[in-house]
Amino acid sequence: MKKIINDPANVAREALQGLGEAHADLLTVHFDPNFVTRAGGPDTGKVAVVSGGGSGHEPLAGGYVGEGILHAAVPGAVFTSPTPDQILDATKAADAGAGVVHLVLNYTGDILNFETAAELAEAEDIKVVPVILDDDVAVKDSTYTAGRRGVAGAIPWYKITGASAARGDDLDTVVEISRRVVANVRTMGMALTACTVPHSGEPSFVLEDDEMEIGIGVHGEPGRERVKLTSADEIVATLLGSVVEDLPFERGDKTLLFVNGMGGTPSVELYLAYHSARTYLAERGIEVARSLVGNYFTSLEMQGMSITLLKLDDELTELWDAPVHTPALRWGR
Repeated sequence: MKKIINDPANVAREALQGLGEAHADLLTVHFDPNFVTRAGGPDTGKVAVVSGGGSGHEPLAGGYVGEGILHAAVPGAVFTSPTPDQILDATKAADAGAGVVHLVLNYTGDILNFETAAELAEAEDIKVVPVILDDDVAVKDSTYTAGRRGVAGAIPWYKITGASAARGDDLDTVVEISRRVVANVRTMGMALTACTVPHSGEPSFVLEDDEMEIGIGVHGEPGRERVKLTSADEIVATLLGSVVEDLPFERGDKTLLFVNGMGGTPSVELYLAYHSARTYLAERGIEVARSLVGNYFTSLEMQGMSITLLKLDDELTELWDAPVHTPALRWGR
C-alpha cells in the first residue's frame, strides 16, 4: 500500500483538520463527534440541509458545505456510516427553526443511523424530513444496500436541494424538489482498478490488466459483470444505455450530463468520455443543457468513472444555476 498518510486509523480525522484549515472562510470542522458546518452558522429562518456518509469519497460530503448547498455534513470513518450522535449534533448545529432535510444515500448503515438521529432530533422539537437517493441503475441489491445504491447523482441532488432552501422555500417545498431530483436522476459506473482502504492495506478486489468491472459500487462492491477492457465509446454506450433505458430518457428531453471520476482517473480521460457521452445522447435526440465533469464523488484512488443523467425542467435548471460557494463547487458570484 502506497498512500500519503500517517496512522491509518487517523486518516479521516487528519483530513478533516486539513479541510477546516484550508477553507476556514467557508466552513467550520467540529470534533468529538466529527461534523462540518457553514462558517457563518445557521441560515436564520431557512430550511437546513444536512447529509453525510463514509469518508474516502472526497470532496463528498464536507466539500459541499457552504453557500447554496449543504448547511452541514457528517463524515464517518473511511467507507463507514456516520454515527447517530454525529448526525444529531450536525442537525442541531444546522437547524435555523424552519426544519431540517436529511439527504441520505441508500446504504443500510446510513439509513439506520440517520433514522435514529432524526428521532432524537424530533425529541428536541426539531422537525426532520429524510429524502433517500437511489440513483444507481447497475444492481438492485448490493453488499451495503437493500435496493439501489445512492451514488454520484448526489451532486446535482445536493446542489438543487440546497438552492431551494437558499431561496427561502418552506420545508414541504424543499422536500418536494429534492424528491423530484431523485425521481429524475440515474447513474451507472465502472472501474479499471480497485481502491485500498487505509486500515485494510489490501485492494478491495482484483482486476486483471485487460479487465474492467461494469456497474461497480463506490465502495468496491461488485457490479453487473466483469468484462474485457474496450474503447471509451463502447464503455460509454454500455453505461449510458442502461441509464437512458431506465427512466427512460426520451428524444427532446433536456438533461444535465455529469461524468464523474472515481479518484484515480485523469481529466483527459473524463473529458474524452464526456465527448463520447454527448455524441451518444445527440444521436438519440437528448439535449445536454448543463454539464459537470471531474472527480466529485470518489472512491479513494480507484480508476474508473460514472455517468449521471438528470432530466431537467425549468425550475431544476434555475436551481442548478443558482449561486454556490463551497470548497468543491463555485459559480454565480
